[in-house]
Amino acid sequence: MSKTVLVVDDDPTQRRLIQAVLERDGFVVAHAESGDQAITHLVRGAVADIILLDLVMPGASGLETLKELRVRGFAQPVIVVTATGGIDTVVQAMQAGALDFFVKPAAPERIIVSIRNALSMGDLKGEVDRLKKHTTGRTTFDDLIGSSPAMIMVKRLGERAAKSSIPILITGESGVGKEVIARAVHGSSDRAGKPFVAVNCGAIPENLVESILFGHEKGSFTGAHEKHLGKFQEANGGTLFLDEVGELPLDIQVKLLRALQESEIDPVGAKRSVKVDVRIVSATNRDLTQAVAESRFREDLFYRLNVFPVEAPSLRERKQDIPELVEHFIRRFNVEEGKSVTGAAPETLAFLTAFDWPGNVRQLENAVYRAIVLADAPYLQPYDFPAISGVAAPPPEAVPHAPTAAGAAPPSAGEMLAAMPKDAPVRILDDRGHLRTLEEIERDLIQHAIEVYAGHMSEVARRLGIGRSTLYRKVREQGLDGLIKGGEAEAAADEAAA
Repeated sequence: MSKTVLVVDDDPTQRRLIQAVLERDGFVVAHAESGDQAITHLVRGAVADIILLDLVMPGASGLETLKELRVRGFAQPVIVVTATGGIDTVVQAMQAGALDFFVKPAAPERIIVSIRNALSMGDLKGEVDRLKKHTTGRTTFDDLIGSSPAMIMVKRLGERAAKSSIPILITGESGVGKEVIARAVHGSSDRAGKPFVAVNCGAIPENLVESILFGHEKGSFTGAHEKHLGKFQEANGGTLFLDEVGELPLDIQVKLLRALQESEIDPVGAKRSVKVDVRIVSATNRDLTQAVAESRFREDLFYRLNVFPVEAPSLRERKQDIPELVEHFIRRFNVEEGKSVTGAAPETLAFLTAFDWPGNVRQLENAVYRAIVLADAPYLQPYDFPAISGVAAPPPEAVPHAPTAAGAAPPSAGEMLAAMPKDAPVRILDDRGHLRTLEEIERDLIQHAIEVYAGHMSEVARRLGIGRSTLYRKVREQGLDGLIKGGEAEAAADEAAA
């Protein structure tokens, strides 16, 4: 998905110039003529991934607008733009929260580099915030990705359940994110910031389940060389998440039921029970009702755990969330792998959204991770997901290096070469498949136009969409004067008229 840049400047010419630069690099551009209009734009919920903010504007200045944005809680990266402001003004803007600045008029390369650096910093800050919430047990339902009806229902149910200590049973297929929901329940409750302990009941050896859950005393059995508290005591005051609870042996189910009913546990070898204050959130991808009917799961424990059921939807039931999930994973893995992938191409998002994802969100996450590691282009292409798309990667020299149109990923170099063969009058790529410089392409284009229109410079200028005086200047700069010999009289007349 393309990033949206909000350009805040009272000069319409400057806005158009910056828009042209940004759209050539694949960004979507939104405009605001003043600071007040920019704030209104954001308050209404319009998308803005980054803000270019002019410092000198009628009404509220750029500095005042920046401070107001931060007061209102808008955390988008801000780059300040100035033409007349002194260094003191720029310093004040940086102190107020701006990430970078440049002076008008700025080279296109300077603008793009500044924006990409700011976006990278924003991604890094977002990942740090996510990890802080994860490690401190403060993840909430606002951090869950997805706005589909199925996810909205999950969030509403979870937020209601989080306000009490009611036991929650999260059901759903493997890979749908049951632990993420459990963490959001914990972070949205009054136990936020206290221990969140996750246990995969299906991964514990049967002879160690009791010791791991309830703890043991030193010397209580062979190999018990020291006292072990157990997961219940580790989670005391917080939340214990029992993943795949249906895998617990029947004898442990009895002890778990007592722990839930009496809020106390019996460590192996202990002489007395230990009181614990633990909220239980359990999860399973099995049908516990059937397990109860087959006597593989205790009916009384099932009703004790299933007080407040929450069903996590499969990814195929919430396909409209896939673009947002892909964008989230791209930001995350860009930071982890030191990459700078801008997003996914439209055709890539189309087939990712159409795929059924039997492994659910976990499968999508792993697929995007692999694609990010191997990607060489700014946008993820279908061939970055060969196991899903069935499209093989092109040769290395055919990988695109830059986007060409607003809101869309660039065509592959193979497509560009097909459109511009090496014997074409104006080539985009050099012999190694890399982009030629703008000056080289412009020289070839002017030369070809002069040849096609037989040196009639008025027609050449009209076809190229530039003024005649500009055309003559470029002809002289590019050393193409020899091509208009014999047309000097027209040139002189044209230059005089210009």
